[in-house]
Amino acid sequence: MAPPFLELVGIGKRYPGVVALAGVDLAVAAGEVIGLVGENGAGKSTLMKVLGGVVAPDTGVIRLDGHERPRLTVADALAAGIAFVHQELNLFENLDVAANVLIGREPLRGGWLRLLDTRAMHARVQPLLDRLGCDFAPGTPVADLSLAQRQLVEIAKALSLRARLVIMDEPTSSLTLAETERLLRVVDALRAEGVAVIFISHRLTEVERCAARVLVLRDGRVAGQLAREHIDHAAMIRLMIGRDLKGQYRAPARAPGAPALEVVQARTTAKPARRVDLAVREGEIVGLAGLVGSGRTELARALFGIDRLLGGTVRVGGKAVEPGRPRAAIEAGLVLVPEDRKQAGLLLDLPVAGNISLPNLRAHARLMLVSEAAERAAAQRQRQQLDIRVPDVGTATGVLSGGNQQKVVLAKWLSMAPRVIVLDEPTRGIDVGSKNDVYDLLRRLADEGVAILMISSDMEEVIGVCDRLAVMHEGGIAGWLDRPDFSEQNVLRLAVGLGAGARALHEAAA
Repeated sequence: MAPPFLELVGIGKRYPGVVALAGVDLAVAAGEVIGLVGENGAGKSTLMKVLGGVVAPDTGVIRLDGHERPRLTVADALAAGIAFVHQELNLFENLDVAANVLIGREPLRGGWLRLLDTRAMHARVQPLLDRLGCDFAPGTPVADLSLAQRQLVEIAKALSLRARLVIMDEPTSSLTLAETERLLRVVDALRAEGVAVIFISHRLTEVERCAARVLVLRDGRVAGQLAREHIDHAAMIRLMIGRDLKGQYRAPARAPGAPALEVVQARTTAKPARRVDLAVREGEIVGLAGLVGSGRTELARALFGIDRLLGGTVRVGGKAVEPGRPRAAIEAGLVLVPEDRKQAGLLLDLPVAGNISLPNLRAHARLMLVSEAAERAAAQRQRQQLDIRVPDVGTATGVLSGGNQQKVVLAKWLSMAPRVIVLDEPTRGIDVGSKNDVYDLLRRLADEGVAILMISSDMEEVIGVCDRLAVMHEGGIAGWLDRPDFSEQNVLRLAVGLGAGARALHEAAA
C-alpha cells in the first residue's frame, strides 16, 4: 500500500449540545477504497464536510501531501483533487447533461463574445458517459432523466475533475442492480488508476464487495476498523450499533386473510399496452420487484390516484375505488409512502406534529380551526409507538435523520388506520439500524391485519422481508415467487423477462 497522501488526525467538531466528531483519525492512500459506515448521526457527513472544506474542525490537524494545516477550504479541497458524489442530487434541471457535468468549467469559443463551445463540451463529456455505460447523450436535458440516470450524471461530474480522491455518498441508492454493478466496476477501475475512493453506503453488501478497509463511526467516534479479510455484515453491524441484529425475516403471526387490495386488468399511462393483475391479502407483505423502468412506481402512483388509470379496477376490501382521486383512495383505506420522502412525502419546514396531522386535519379541528393541542397529542402517540427519535414533536421535520423522517411519513398514515399501505423504496438512504426498525414495524402492522405492498430495488430487502414476491417486467407482472423460491437469480430472471426458474404466473391471491 502506498503511503497516505491525506491524513486527518484527532478531528473534533462540536455544535451546541452535540458532539459531532470526537478525535477521529483517517488516512487515505492512493488507489485505496475505504468503506465508511455508521448509523445516521454517527458523524459521517460532518467528517466528509471537513474533508471538502465546508466545515472547519474545532480540534485536530489535516496533513495533505506532507503539509500540515488546521483546516481545508473548499478551494483547497478542489485543488487537492477531492471530489464528491452526493446522495442529494445537485443538478440544474433546465440544463443538459454536459452543462451539468462541466458547470463552471465550460470551454468557450468566439473571441471576445466568449460563447459556450457546446460541441467541445459534448466531446469532453461523452467518454465519461461511455465509461459509466450511460444510455443517454451529453445533450439530453436533465429534466428528462430518471432518478437513477441523474445519479450517474453526478458521478460523471466527479470523474470529470480528474480527482485523486472521490467521495461517494450513497451513490447506488437510486440505481438498479445492473447500474450498481457497473458503478462498482468503475470503483475498481479508479482504484487501479491510483484514485482513492471513500465509499459511504448503508448497503453493506456493496461495501463488502469493493472496500479494502472499513472505518466505522458511532456517536462521532471511531468504533473500529476492519481490514479486508475481516469485512462482513455481522462485524460491520456490531461496530455500528454495538450489538448484533436478529435475522431480517419474521414469519407471519397468523395466516393471511381475505384480499384487502385487488388490482384487476390495470393499465397505466407509462405502459398502456400492459395489464396488471395482483392481490395483497390482509396480514401479508407482498414485495414488488423489478428493474427501474419496469413500471413499479407508475403503478403505485396510479393505485393511489396521483396518475390516472387507462383501464381496469382497483378494489379495497372488495369495493371499487374511484380512480384518479387520492382522497378517494385515502377514504377507502389505501395510502402511499412515496419513493422521495423529501419531495413528495413531507413538508420539511413543518414540525413533526404538523406533518403527522396533515392528511387528516378535520380530526384535529374544532369549529373549523385546527387544535394545536390535539395535533401534538396525536403526534406524541405516534412518536412513542414508532420510536421517532426527536426531542419534541414541535421540531422541524427537515432536521431529522432519514430514518426518523421515514417514520414520520408512516406515522401520518398510521394515525388514520389504513387497510392497505403501498411503500415505494421504504428504506432508501437510511441506516441499517433504522432499516431494522422499519422492517419490524411492517411485520407488526401485517400481524395486525394491514396489507402491505412494498416496492424495493434492494434485493436483500425484498428477499429478507416479504412473504411473497411479484416481479414486474415492461409494465406487467412477469411472475410470482413464494418464499421457498426466493433467490436473486429467480428475481433477476423474471425482471429481465425470463420465466424459467420461477413458477408460472398465477392468480395473485392463490
